Amino acid sequence: MGKTTKKHSVMIVEDERNTREGLARLLRMNYDVTIAEDGFRAINILKKNNFDIILTDLKMPGADGMEVLEEALKKTPRPSCIILTAYGSIESAVGAMRNGAFDFIPKPVNLDQLELVIQRALETRSLAEENKELKKRLDSKYGFENIIGNSPVMHEVFETVKQVAPTKTTVLITGESGTGKELIAHAIHQLSERGGPFVPVHCAALPANLLESELFGHEKGAFTGAAERKIGRFELADGGTIFLDEIGEIDQATQVKLLRVLETRTFERIGGLEPITTTARIVAATNRDLREMVESGDFREDLFYRLYVVCVQLPKLSERPEDIPLMVNEFIKELAADTDKNVEGISQEALNQLCSYEWKGNVRELRNCVERMVVLSRDRILRIDSVPLNVREFATPGTSKKVLARTSLNLEDNERMLIAAALDEAGGNRTKAAELLGISRRTLHRKLNEYGLS
Repeated sequence: MGKTTKKHSVMIVEDERNTREGLARLLRMNYDVTIAEDGFRAINILKKNNFDIILTDLKMPGADGMEVLEEALKKTPRPSCIILTAYGSIESAVGAMRNGAFDFIPKPVNLDQLELVIQRALETRSLAEENKELKKRLDSKYGFENIIGNSPVMHEVFETVKQVAPTKTTVLITGESGTGKELIAHAIHQLSERGGPFVPVHCAALPANLLESELFGHEKGAFTGAAERKIGRFELADGGTIFLDEIGEIDQATQVKLLRVLETRTFERIGGLEPITTTARIVAATNRDLREMVESGDFREDLFYRLYVVCVQLPKLSERPEDIPLMVNEFIKELAADTDKNVEGISQEALNQLCSYEWKGNVRELRNCVERMVVLSRDRILRIDSVPLNVREFATPGTSKKVLARTSLNLEDNERMLIAAALDEAGGNRTKAAELLGISRRTLHRKLNEYGLS
């Protein structure tokens, strides 16, 4: 039997019986229609129900269309309100649009025009829902939700980010490669609620002669090859956040120009004479020791102190080993979905190996390792033989027990891991696994379904 498409809902609010019933007969062919013979009835219906579209007369005895509109605007999600109005009340209908109505249609109603307005209203609602969902996904991707960590040191990082994000203060993020500096920069931007874009610049990837143009832009003919004007990243980031990754790699000349931006909030394009003002918030990051670079003369001291207003120091993965099981669990779920592999968990022995290894490349190296294990896996559980040889050879014996003893996994994650480990130990035999866990086979079966391990 084919899947039925749910009709959009429309409420018609009209005190003239013939108009009300005529509109209802027309719209019921394509919509789920509710009728209300006056504003009071419509308001009572709205208190208990919601609609995609509300089609309401403006002038009615008792509660009028403006009162219906006011009640509709309290709903979440808001219905699109279309006002029906006589010729002499068009000015009032325009006022209703200023107060939140989607559109108005003069009486007598042109049915073709009505259908077009309803379709436009539904398309607008659909676009708004898509934008809302996109924002939710972006928030999830770049907010704290995507930064995995429950260790005390990461809680300190989160608290600092939450405090500094709503301000305009320049932020310097420090930490080794692979610790997640760009994710933290994204989180600062997202939590700041700045209206402009997040614009990243990877300073180490650009030679000095191109970096200046990339940051500040250039005018046509400013140098050989400048065939047209280029808008720089500072202009693109106006009202938002510019993220200068690997700030320690920029040359002295660019350091001087960047210092001026921090001091005056102005700059010129290369070859330009007119100063340009920027409201972009600067977030910088580096894996180098800028204090040492200042002492050696490779980094300007005045620029360092302009950048070092608030510093967010990201810990190495070895400084927060209790987060490794959390990360492995999340990476498996994410990568199994991305690679379309039927991988549901990891054995305790394999997890012990990952927890015992010193991750020089930090979170990035750990994620790459788990990705390799998932891609090459032939089983639903990642086992010890799927752990790369270099990890098995250089893992530190005994470290994993200390790590797992300190781990702050929640009850659900712990239970899932124990079940996966028991099944691994029992070679997939559920009766034996239940015995190892000290639970009945029926309870094990229920837990397998609950955690999607069946």
